[in-house]
Amino acid sequence: MRRLFPAWLWLVPFALVFLAFQLAPLGWIVISAFHVDGRWGVGNFQQIFGSPFFRQAIWRSLEISLVSSLVGLLVAALACHSLTRTSGPLRRWMIAFTNMTSNFAGVPLAFAFIILMGANGVLTLMLQRAGLIENFSLYSRNGLIVIYTWFQIPLGMLLLFPAFEGLRADWRDAASLLGAGRIAYWYHIGLPALRPALAGTLTILIANAMGAYATVYALVNTNYNLLTIRIANLVSGDLFLQPNLASALALVLVALLILVTLIQQWLLRRSHHVAK
Repeated sequence: MRRLFPAWLWLVPFALVFLAFQLAPLGWIVISAFHVDGRWGVGNFQQIFGSPFFRQAIWRSLEISLVSSLVGLLVAALACHSLTRTSGPLRRWMIAFTNMTSNFAGVPLAFAFIILMGANGVLTLMLQRAGLIENFSLYSRNGLIVIYTWFQIPLGMLLLFPAFEGLRADWRDAASLLGAGRIAYWYHIGLPALRPALAGTLTILIANAMGAYATVYALVNTNYNLLTIRIANLVSGDLFLQPNLASALALVLVALLILVTLIQQWLLRRSHHVAK
């Protein structure tokens, strides 16, 4: 049966959606970022990098994103390793639970953490009475790292689980026959096989944390200085409406994510050459 349409024609709807919702907004942001008071220039970027307030927002966003992504990646990797060693109803229940919690974010997640770990939260009061914590605040840097790590773990598990499933049991058996212990197996076989998945997952987790807005806004409003909070404040504020400056901040955020991706690709290529 002859085809009525060429195969590439079916990609046209996707290309139109991608153009309308990805490339067009990005193009508008780039144009707006270099527009200052009716003229073209880099004044918005000079204002951003010359302001301690905006530099603090960039640094805090990077700090929280990196810490929560690394902790989330570690916990997700250990959880995926445990899942691959289990079977039956427990494994199916954990996979279903991970799928459910990966979509639990935004305002409901912030509300749940306020109930559990707020100033008068259930878990906070229990730990204080047990003498395990004294001055923990959910609305501080450490509190934001905890809540960011929470929504990083399910996403990391969903991304890493197929890679851990790809580790074949006969690799471990062959390594054991050759005298390799558990540490030697993971150092020479397991981790090199998982390295691309780990690096790619870390990049996605950092991007996920850098772009998070609803949860942190519902939790601390504008009282904590982060990039996404500053961008939203500049485009929705009644007194300080500065969409061009917000576009420049958004472009800085895009540049940071591109830089993280380039570093990840460079590390992967370097490790691949070293392995050869």
